[in-house]
Amino acid sequence: MRHEVTDADTAAVVGSGDVPVLATPRLIAWLEAATVRAAAPFTVTGQTTVGTEVRVRHVRATRVGGRVEVSARPLPSTTDRRLTFLVRAVDGA
Repeated sequence: MRHEVTDADTAAVVGSGDVPVLATPRLIAWLEAATVRAAAPFTVTGQTTVGTEVRVRHVRATRVGGRVEVSARPLPSTTDRRLTFLVRAVDGA
């Protein structure tokens, strides 16, 4: 999934800071959206998933107009009821 950072995605607008760069909460939402897409092959009609844990290192500020490529890859599961994903967001710069 590819996203372009807009003014609405910034820390200043989201309320997680006061700078006009990609907000960590928005980044997490994009990562979660990627996991929903990646979980689709593991669910049947009428089923869904819910997130219960998120571990994120947000290591680069992306300015408005910047592009971020987001992906999620399922990892081997230890239970039938739990899906774990390796997620990644890469700044286009």
